[in-house]
Amino acid sequence: MKVTYRIVFMVAAVALLAISLPVQASRMDDRIESSAKKSYVFKTYLQADDIKIQSVDGVVTLTGTVSEEFHKPLARETVAGLPGVKSVDNKLEVKGKGPAENSDEWLTTKVKTALLFHRSVSGLKTEVNVKDRIVTLQGEAASEAQKNLATEYAKDVDGVKDVNNMMTVAMTPKKEQTVGQKIDDASITAQVKMTLLYHRSTSALNTSVATKRGVVTLTGKAGNAAEKDLAAKFAYDVNGVRSVKNLMTIE
Repeated sequence: MKVTYRIVFMVAAVALLAISLPVQASRMDDRIESSAKKSYVFKTYLQADDIKIQSVDGVVTLTGTVSEEFHKPLARETVAGLPGVKSVDNKLEVKGKGPAENSDEWLTTKVKTALLFHRSVSGLKTEVNVKDRIVTLQGEAASEAQKNLATEYAKDVDGVKDVNNMMTVAMTPKKEQTVGQKIDDASITAQVKMTLLYHRSTSALNTSVATKRGVVTLTGKAGNAAEKDLAAKFAYDVNGVRSVKNLMTIE
């Protein structure tokens, strides 16, 4: 009888496990979809896009349309950084016809993207115009240092010949975003990856990015100490980053 009871118990346990696993997977998928929609990146930069998120056992498919080409990798990197995500199938399409590659309009988008995620240059408020690969920046900077940094960042975009910074400096210093603003880790990781990609000095580096509670860890390889230090500098100036652990090695 004891053997019989033991067999019945084991069968019941297996049955309960078989039922609970799909339920747990379904909850995880719901959590992934919800977390993506509530993320800083989706609510700040992708809110006007028509993005549909479907997760099945941690395999996420992105469909719909976005307004800018760079929104596609930004959405993918954000979702890829969420807990439980195994892979991302990015089927997003750009709405309308995008600018021709290497055109002034195309370069304008690249410069805007390079500035966008840096907290020290007010990328969202900086006007960018490009003619014959010469960039003109307009708008208001919080300080002379911020204005100079915007010039430095814009010059480091591949394809830019020169930068004409016509930004004005605010008469009254404005309160700048503080280090460690509450932004989810997946959004921070995505922003750091995009920032390193769009800066000429770091675009070719083999850099991996991971974030935990606002602390970014960089791993991979740099060609020299200057490249390694620059990667950390760019990463530290990204929205929400509290600190950077640079574990990159020099080849």
